[in-house]
Amino acid sequence: MHHHEKVAVIGAGSWGTTLADLLSKRGHQVTLWAYEPELVEEMRTTRENSMFLPGIKLHEKLSFTNELAEAYRGCTMVLCVVPSQLVRRVMGGSVSLIPTDAVFVSASKGIEVDTLDTVSQIYQEILPPELYARFAALSGPSFAREVALEMPTAVAAAAESEEIARRVQEAFTTSFFRVYRNDDVTGVELGGAIKNVIAIAAGISDGLGFGCNTRAALITRGLAEMTRMGIAMGAQASTFAGLAGMGDLVLTCTGDLSRNRSVGIQIGQGRKLSEILGEMRMVAEGVKTTESAYNLARKLKVEMPIIEKMYQMLYEDKPAREAVLELMTRNLKAE
Repeated sequence: MHHHEKVAVIGAGSWGTTLADLLSKRGHQVTLWAYEPELVEEMRTTRENSMFLPGIKLHEKLSFTNELAEAYRGCTMVLCVVPSQLVRRVMGGSVSLIPTDAVFVSASKGIEVDTLDTVSQIYQEILPPELYARFAALSGPSFAREVALEMPTAVAAAAESEEIARRVQEAFTTSFFRVYRNDDVTGVELGGAIKNVIAIAAGISDGLGFGCNTRAALITRGLAEMTRMGIAMGAQASTFAGLAGMGDLVLTCTGDLSRNRSVGIQIGQGRKLSEILGEMRMVAEGVKTTESAYNLARKLKVEMPIIEKMYQMLYEDKPAREAVLELMTRNLKAE
């Protein structure tokens, strides 16, 4: 019954590697592309990605390559999981190699700093129209390691075409990974991008020694900001109450595996951002998205006080404690 895809997975960070492994376990023919030749070699010989997903044995049928052309050859589905700020650079030159009848799935979470484009807007510019017509965004509360360990997880697949959303849903769904269909691409993407910024804020609050009350307030008001921005961009409010909005927000603001939250914790403890980032192997998407979200909010004239304070902390050296207190003592208003 199951339709078997030939999938090119672009990007071998923890999430790309996990999804490639999942799709391979699911019976698809999968090739994982990694930027680093030495990582390709390692995964081939040891069946492990020690850099980004240590301790997880990768499926024996999974293939690896350093050549985009090889990954794309004959594929029926492309899954791109590179950091959002690198999407244009990695994908821009190579999209002509993708079979035009393939389904294109994006799992990158962020907003491009220079253009303020969401990831789907980047793809709208770089993909041929017939390929963009088969675009879907995959997002939701999903720490890679937990999915790799087969812990039950639910995510959303958003596409304008229900047929494409169904095909993605069918391709990815397993006994432990449940995919819900959605038609609000903008909302699903925005939830995945903005929640990383709020997660840094939640981390800062924890790092300052504030408690669960503070975190709950940040999550709830963060959701309100995210929803306001979404509505201004034509998304549906209900999306933000779902997996890609509230679901991912709760996960990233509370979970110990969240890179964005751990960056925040260290800032709250008084460390400098440049130092923290200098020690990190993985990308904390929220750092760059803080800048793009702040500028996008100004452009759309949407009030986003948490995003604004985050920008002041990360980019204008505002002391964290002062920023949180300013958030709490803003002009009084109705919820």
